[in-house]
Amino acid sequence: MADLRSLEIFYWAASLCSFRKAAERMNTSQPAVSQRIAALEDEFGVRLFERRARSVALTPKGRDLLGYAERFLHLRTEMMRSVAGPGTMRGVLRLGVSETIVHTWLMRFIARMNETHPGVTVDIAVDISPNMRDALLNRDLDLAFLVGPITMPSLVNLPLCSVSLAWIAAPQLDLGPGEVSLASLLRHPLITYPKNTNPYVSLREMLARSDLPPPRLHSNASLSTIVRMAREGIGIGVIPPEVVRRDLEEGALRVIAPAPALPDIAFTATYASLPDSGLAAEAARLACEVAAAPDWRQ
Repeated sequence: MADLRSLEIFYWAASLCSFRKAAERMNTSQPAVSQRIAALEDEFGVRLFERRARSVALTPKGRDLLGYAERFLHLRTEMMRSVAGPGTMRGVLRLGVSETIVHTWLMRFIARMNETHPGVTVDIAVDISPNMRDALLNRDLDLAFLVGPITMPSLVNLPLCSVSLAWIAAPQLDLGPGEVSLASLLRHPLITYPKNTNPYVSLREMLARSDLPPPRLHSNASLSTIVRMAREGIGIGVIPPEVVRRDLEEGALRVIAPAPALPDIAFTATYASLPDSGLAAEAARLACEVAAAPDWRQ
């Protein structure tokens, strides 16, 4: 009878249309995947895949088996979630993280994962949200903490937290006396998130409605670089105050207030709804607990 490991390998080969990608996903070799598939075909007496130059495609019988494989894997996930304790989970969690989360509560999440899931290794990739969305859809990430939600039926979104944006500058930057107007802010370059992110788009739209001259708007994928540029007085950073808490306490940076309000950034824990997404779902739930604690904002 087909064992669960073979059915799992078959599922990933079918889902990814590639024996090579299935081998990477299952942490095995491509010949081992081919052998498992061949053994299944011998056992059922049918061809499950049509081999092509650079990919594979399911035969009609392969599509039939895929439905049963999905049900077996879903049942295993439900069984582990219901019966087994979290400490029994094993494997690698491929986690994508927005840099804003890195500068706020990510280390607390990693500490909690190490405490509650000692058998799980977390591989972290820091990236912008659009790239992480694509990686989730391509099955290159298991879970992502990103600007969301991502409205796709194949993805699950759990609300994590919201962070506010503020105008942040070095104390030596001359902004004139009294209340700081948008016109006064725009006399200096603005430095913020990359162009294909929600914070940049929201800022750009707000400035477009102001009827003021186009600003010098610098985008950067590195939050650390944005902070460094603001600290050096190159321009005004449009970033969350939480990520520069120490600089604000030490007086290296200041929040410009009162100033025009900026929209908050909402983050979600997002993962693909897959038969074996139990680890991603459990980690997402734990991340929600960590993000809900108020002390990381203080």
